[in-house]
Amino acid sequence: METPSDTMNLKRSAFHGVGNIIRFNWHLYIIALIISCGLLLLTCLLPAPWPFVLYIALLASAGFTFFSLIVSWYIYDKSGLYSLSWLQLPGLNTHSVITNIHAGFDETSALLKTTFNPHTLHVFDFYDPRLHTEWSVKRARKAYPPYPGTISISTSSIPLPNASCQLVFLIFSAHEIRNETERIQFFRNLKHILQPGGAIVVTEHLRDLPNSLAYTLGVFHFYSFNTWQNTFSKAGLTIKANYKINPFVRTFILNTHDTHSPTNW
Repeated sequence: METPSDTMNLKRSAFHGVGNIIRFNWHLYIIALIISCGLLLLTCLLPAPWPFVLYIALLASAGFTFFSLIVSWYIYDKSGLYSLSWLQLPGLNTHSVITNIHAGFDETSALLKTTFNPHTLHVFDFYDPRLHTEWSVKRARKAYPPYPGTISISTSSIPLPNASCQLVFLIFSAHEIRNETERIQFFRNLKHILQPGGAIVVTEHLRDLPNSLAYTLGVFHFYSFNTWQNTFSKAGLTIKANYKINPFVRTFILNTHDTHSPTNW
């Protein structure tokens, strides 16, 4: 049965995703507008050729901003990201224990529950206000209540017994662990709770050419393919499969190095 929270989280308008980006990051757009107004004022005060240079800079800035919003609309509203149809896990609905871990803003727990109806769904939130100071996350947490039963955790401790979980999901959350050592240990902890033959699903933007073109300097908030590969390897995990959901988002399916059981997904 769907709870009121489930129903609210599943309702997505045609511009839900890009609308949230603007809603939660409005201060950045205000800053950009103030800077643009300042540059326009300078075009009236400075001699040639500076007005021409400033106009070019303003057009380029406006173009990049508009392009990034168009790309975000495509990713979060048009590409089918939140349909979960891209999950290449045959037999997923037969799994009884699923864990979903996020970093303060949860758009996927209700989807996992409704789509796959697991016997048990654990939802963990490793958001730490002392470390994660982004205004966007704070606004998102105020706008959307947590999924019922969500448990706050630290990245150093996952409150589940060893070999107790068949599937673990981290969708747009693992990159928030900025310290490499902490990130590797976190994935080692995930390995411990994974049952033989289970899988960890990691979905992320990458620091690559498509995301660089879309988000310019914002791409440095993401990690490269090699960085993720290094993290998984040092945590004792193998990339069983990886594929692009769309040109800007990639999913990794992870198994343990030492599993001798057949993959059950």
